[in-house]
Amino acid sequence: MTVASIHHVSLTVADLEVSRRFYREVLGLQEIPRPAFAFAGAWFQVGESQQLHLIVCDDPTTRGTKPIDTRDVHFALRVTSFEHAREFLHARGFREGADPADPMHMIARPNPVAGFPQIYILDPDRHIIELNSARLAARE
Repeated sequence: MTVASIHHVSLTVADLEVSRRFYREVLGLQEIPRPAFAFAGAWFQVGESQQLHLIVCDDPTTRGTKPIDTRDVHFALRVTSFEHAREFLHARGFREGADPADPMHMIARPNPVAGFPQIYILDPDRHIIELNSARLAARE
C-alpha cells in the first residue's frame, strides 16, 4: 500500500451554521458541494486536493472546555505568512494574552523547536487548529 496524501479531516460540530461561518470567514476556506447524506454537515476545500468535512453528530467526542494543548489532537493548515495570519486573527478577536479558558485565546510561536512558526487557535467546538508557515513573513 502507498499513501498518496490526506484526503480529508472530519470534525464533529454542534452548530453547523456557526462552524460554517468560522471556516469561511476566519479561515477563508471555500465550501464545496456535499452528497445528500442523511445527516447534516458541510465540506470545505483545503488547498489543491484536501478537504475538511464538518459533521453534525448527536453524541460527539469532544474536548469539552479544555484550553489549547498543542500536544492534543489537532490538524494543521499551512499559511503563506505567520505575521499576516497573526494580524488577520487579531482583527477577528483572537489574542495571545487572553485567558487560556477563553475560546479566543491564541498561542503564537514565531520560533518554535519545530523549525517553522506556528499559531494555535480553537474553532467554535474547541477543536484545535494549528496554522503554520515556512517563514515568518511572506516574501514581498
